[in-house]
Amino acid sequence: MKKIREHAAQREPEAPSWDVPATPAEALAAEGHRATRDRVARSILDHGPSSAADLAGRLGLTTAAVRRHLDGLTAAGLVESREQRVYGSRGRGRPAKVFALTDGGRDAFYQAYDQLAADALRWISEAAGGGEAGEQAVAAFARARLAKQGRKYRGEVEQADAQQRAEALARALSADGYAATVRRVPSAAAAPAAPAGAQLCQHHCPVAHIAEQFPQLCEAETEVFSQLLGTHVQRLATIAHGDGVCTTYVPASGAAPSSSRTPGAVPIAGTSHRTPDETGSTARRNLA
Repeated sequence: MKKIREHAAQREPEAPSWDVPATPAEALAAEGHRATRDRVARSILDHGPSSAADLAGRLGLTTAAVRRHLDGLTAAGLVESREQRVYGSRGRGRPAKVFALTDGGRDAFYQAYDQLAADALRWISEAAGGGEAGEQAVAAFARARLAKQGRKYRGEVEQADAQQRAEALARALSADGYAATVRRVPSAAAAPAAPAGAQLCQHHCPVAHIAEQFPQLCEAETEVFSQLLGTHVQRLATIAHGDGVCTTYVPASGAAPSSSRTPGAVPIAGTSHRTPDETGSTARRNLA
């Protein structure tokens, strides 16, 4: 949070002149302004791209006040506006504008935490002897961490109909700040009448910077998705791999497992040796 403030201060166009000392009341007001701006940025980090109205509702502010803070964050290069992605049929009118953190905005939050997490995982690897043993130790940690997250989501997912489990998982992920959505796509099966599968898209990943160095985190998450949804899944893209969105293909309910890769799939480092069936069986063991 300190880095958000420092970055914004460096590029704040309306920064007060230091020629005139601020009164205590002015200093207090300025500090409150910065604290609220931090809250706006943090809400975008936790919940993904958000409209001004969404932010106002979550933070208990007026939309006009939120827009003033968004203007400041945009001027500082920490936030950018874009049209809201709409899946399926779109109503009349222009898409709503949402605000997302830029790479600089993410870095301002993540730099210190990323270094701590990377150091911890590296220590786990080295303490296990490095090499393959070290990779397995990091993978065990990742599975334990994601298994706990999976148990948290299990109730909501299992209450949904089989055809709606991907949407239920997306809602659970979004509640944790992953900004997840589901898009129905034609089945990869050859039969034209085959039911549609789904692409589970995560537009935000809190551990993307760490997963670049430790792909075991992405592997463990894929295993958990497989177990929760009761079918093999295939990871098509990840933010950690350099893609804009983490995308996981979920076949239609009842579809036969296939060892072939879904068209357009992007291989993820460290996962090519596993078949979808192996991924699913590993997840079932970990979440049992």
